[in-house]
Amino acid sequence: MHKVERAIIMAAGIGKRMQPVTLYTPKPMVKVNGIRMIDTVIRGLHQNGIYEIYVVVGHLKDQFRKLEKEYEGVQLIENPYYAVCNNISSLYVARDHIENAIILDGDQIIYNPEILTPEFERSGYNCVWTDKETDEWLLTVRNGIVEECSRTGGKGGWQLYSVSRWTSEDGKKLKRHLEMEFEQKKNTQIYWDDVALFCYPEEYQLGIRKMNREDIIEIDNLNELMQMDPGYQNYEMGGAVS
Repeated sequence: MHKVERAIIMAAGIGKRMQPVTLYTPKPMVKVNGIRMIDTVIRGLHQNGIYEIYVVVGHLKDQFRKLEKEYEGVQLIENPYYAVCNNISSLYVARDHIENAIILDGDQIIYNPEILTPEFERSGYNCVWTDKETDEWLLTVRNGIVEECSRTGGKGGWQLYSVSRWTSEDGKKLKRHLEMEFEQKKNTQIYWDDVALFCYPEEYQLGIRKMNREDIIEIDNLNELMQMDPGYQNYEMGGAVS
């Protein structure tokens, strides 16, 4: 059994699909029904005894500085590449902290902190089983091991969420592979998840951690934000949400 010692929160993105809200507020700092999304992530980590927390920032990075004062253990890591590279650049700049880490996006809402428990058997992602058609990344799992990942979705598989845990051994490998892709191959326009799932799948034996769909909510765009928080329905007409 392995145990998470630290967390990396990805929070550098521009959040184009949630503009105009994210023109002035970085997406993880957007309030949903009065609570910033990243607050639910950090509080969930703290509730599981995880206090060594690295937040990778880029877009409107200064707005995150208050987190270092508000929460014990939070440290910011700046991603200078966020505007020109995909999110492989965010994990690349945090690559020294991947061993025994949980990696998760800051722009999601954690409703059930138990999904962030630190104990785990093998590296892998939190997933929800879906029988319905989805366009989200979908994993095929046999005997507890991920055999295949579809970027275009499908049905009858395990939908991947932006919560993953990495052992010390796999963390070392992932760091090395990130450096190979980002530095040597200049493969800067991929997701960091591509590295283990598509670039070097034969070098990892990833598992999954099952959870329920209601445990976590990912808000991808302005329409979904307005559905979650009706206060944003006036935003496009010049309104504001406090």
